[in-house]
Amino acid sequence: MLIVLSGLPGTGKSAVAAAVAAELGAVQLSVDPVEDALLGAGLPRSWETGVAAYEAVRAAAEQNLALGHTVVVEAVNDSDVARDTWRNAAARTDARLAFVLLTLDDAFEHRRRLTGRVRDLRHLPEPTWDEVRQRAAAYAPWDEYCVLVSAAGPVDQVARAVLDQLPS
Repeated sequence: MLIVLSGLPGTGKSAVAAAVAAELGAVQLSVDPVEDALLGAGLPRSWETGVAAYEAVRAAAEQNLALGHTVVVEAVNDSDVARDTWRNAAARTDARLAFVLLTLDDAFEHRRRLTGRVRDLRHLPEPTWDEVRQRAAAYAPWDEYCVLVSAAGPVDQVARAVLDQLPS
């Protein structure tokens, strides 16, 4: 199974993905560290580099799915093109696909999480609150079913909500 955790920066995708993967004994993959590595290797900060990061994670997901592992991927996935990455990976490996969208409607809490997070990314700058709001305004609607989960609670509760709503 390929589980794709989506949502705006600062909603808690990485922490929830780690908790879900731990519970399932799954492989966890994240786009941001890969993009950070690409930037560290000298690629420019650009749309193309972001796409390359998605594609690198897709390839790793496909390898692990082919080995029979459950894979939890986390990325913003704010466009249909980004979501196609995971649709293609599932189709190529005959894996079941579950999209999960983490939401955080409390703007104060969302901003607090965004500005308070510390990640070990040296080349990928943290987005500003204004950039996150711009991304929210441009976030493409979902054309298919996705599990909606509020990320307002503690990580373990959010992870449990994700697990409880995954298709069997």
